[in-house]
Amino acid sequence: MSVNITTIFFDVGNTLLFPNRPHILAPLHQRNIHPTIEQLHAAERITKTKFDAVLENGESLDHGFWFLFYEHLLADLKIQDDALHRELADSMRYSANWCHILPGTREILDRLAKRYRLAVISNADGKVAAVLARCGIGDCFATVTDSGVIGHEKPHPAIFQAALQAMNAEAQHSLYVGDVYSVDYLGATRAGMQAILFDVAGTYRNRGLPRVESLAELERMLPGA
Repeated sequence: MSVNITTIFFDVGNTLLFPNRPHILAPLHQRNIHPTIEQLHAAERITKTKFDAVLENGESLDHGFWFLFYEHLLADLKIQDDALHRELADSMRYSANWCHILPGTREILDRLAKRYRLAVISNADGKVAAVLARCGIGDCFATVTDSGVIGHEKPHPAIFQAALQAMNAEAQHSLYVGDVYSVDYLGATRAGMQAILFDVAGTYRNRGLPRVESLAELERMLPGA
């Protein structure tokens, strides 16, 4: 990693904020089905691996990331229910459902803000800035670039270019932190930025890619820590 980082851009989902699991999994809980964290992480690893392979090969997906995720999770739970599958996948599309924030997040962001300029780039529904504010970290970021506002989703270069322009930041001196290789890591590096994967589920553990599993680990890894 370059020692000349001046700006850090963050993804939101599965990086700064995580799903409200009691809410999004309520349709399963109502059936007395309670997936374990390991089952959720296993479904995430399988989904990201398949999703990355398809996007890297320039192929198209019949369904989105979360449709694939719940396809794998429900298969693991031995459930075949198309209506339930759609309900679970649809719940992930709303930024308001991403409102779980890990302890220490605010404190780490405050420390990072003393060393770097902080901003957000997110594939969202145009409301992610409000969600960040409700979660108590909105003011940590100088700008929020939301695909629902910009009209382009990662990994399209236009969303990264818009974010860099909003911050008046140089790509080579900017770091992007996100959780999906084909969307976040490749999107950022192809836009000339540095990148680190935020890999809580361990999808990329053996891929030789720069990765962290927590904000605390990221803080320790950054130059001058």
